[in-house]
Amino acid sequence: MRKIACISVFMLGLILSIFSSTVYADPPMQAFYAAVMKMAPEGKLGQVIKQEKIETSVKGAQAWKIAYISSDISGRKTISTGLVVAPVTPAPAGGRPIITWAHGTTGSAQNCGPSQVIDPVVPLNEYFLLGGNSWTDYGIPAVEELIAEGYVLVATDYQGLGGGGRHQYSVSSTNAMDTINAARAAGSMKQTGANKKTVVYGWSQGGGATIALAAMPQYIGQTGTAFDNLDIVGFVALAPQDISIFAPAGNLDQAGADKYFQGLQTMFFDNVFNFTHATMYYWGTQAAFPSLKLEDVFTDEGVKVANQIFSNKCMHVSSDTFNFLYGSNFKTLLKEKPTNTLAWAKAMLTGGVPLNKPIAPVQIYFGSKDTAVPPMMHKLYQDQACKLGGNVGRVQLPGEQSHFTTPGSAKPFYLSWIKDRLAGKPLTNACTN
Repeated sequence: MRKIACISVFMLGLILSIFSSTVYADPPMQAFYAAVMKMAPEGKLGQVIKQEKIETSVKGAQAWKIAYISSDISGRKTISTGLVVAPVTPAPAGGRPIITWAHGTTGSAQNCGPSQVIDPVVPLNEYFLLGGNSWTDYGIPAVEELIAEGYVLVATDYQGLGGGGRHQYSVSSTNAMDTINAARAAGSMKQTGANKKTVVYGWSQGGGATIALAAMPQYIGQTGTAFDNLDIVGFVALAPQDISIFAPAGNLDQAGADKYFQGLQTMFFDNVFNFTHATMYYWGTQAAFPSLKLEDVFTDEGVKVANQIFSNKCMHVSSDTFNFLYGSNFKTLLKEKPTNTLAWAKAMLTGGVPLNKPIAPVQIYFGSKDTAVPPMMHKLYQDQACKLGGNVGRVQLPGEQSHFTTPGSAKPFYLSWIKDRLAGKPLTNACTN
């Protein structure tokens, strides 16, 4: 047994020595994305800088891969990629509403954008579910039904997932900017026949982007974009994450920052799957706020391993790699006592869901058995948004739904909700119920 243990330690050391000498290069990319990554992020927000028509099996639909201009929480211009899907029939006189989709966690490497899979324009296809046929989640929820209703769909990949730069994973405000700029991009394409009416929907990471965008009136209302004056009539958030909601109220001091940081680690370090999400969030936050140092949180070994994994691998493969190398010892990659926690906590709050009244009704759907995004997270968000004067509904789905069954189980509910919002039907304020 001792000899086997020695061999295991030797192999681990050999693997880590390879990590330490590796140059962290972007993974191989398809031609469309390789070309985009060489482009400069110059132009109006939502401006399409590259597009390519692609095949889709969705009846009555035409589709394109696109690259467009976006920006991040620090005001830097970025390039995001994604998909646009529109009916093939001529647009009605008033044009078509836009539905913009914000996807859940797929990873942080350049090849993790959902638009990069073979035949990407399909109903949501989840890795974990029985019908999943890939190593990642991809597709657009209810794409067939929404196209049949005559809507224009757009699905961002987010910055850093095919357009160059480091992905700011779960920095909700940045992900929200990519989501609204995707809608501007779709609207600017004459082939889509889009009008200004818009609905935002998202899941998990994308649910966080959805509720963040609901609280960003200045960003939404700015002019000089590729498609100004979008009229957002509603937001649908499926199990939305909101890390910032757990921050102490009032001005954040060192003691509050330490407590906030420790609380997050206690909540999300219970298994290697959640650990991967949490540490990818650290990695993405540091990408958004370069003055932060990964060395504040990770050990020296942890910095090397995190950079290698998150620069090259998507979500589920990343989790498998942490599990293969470290098993139950994954926490050894982090410092026992992180430093500079006040700056980190302030960055997390800045990049999180803004503390503003939502500009339009928000509807949340969730499962009672969700262990990836604790339901208390969006309950606290609802309470906060209601106090600010918002209209935020929250529906627990029937049965024992998990995080991963939430999108499918919610579909019958949100399809009718979206149709009613676009039709201008009155909606009771859920905050007063």
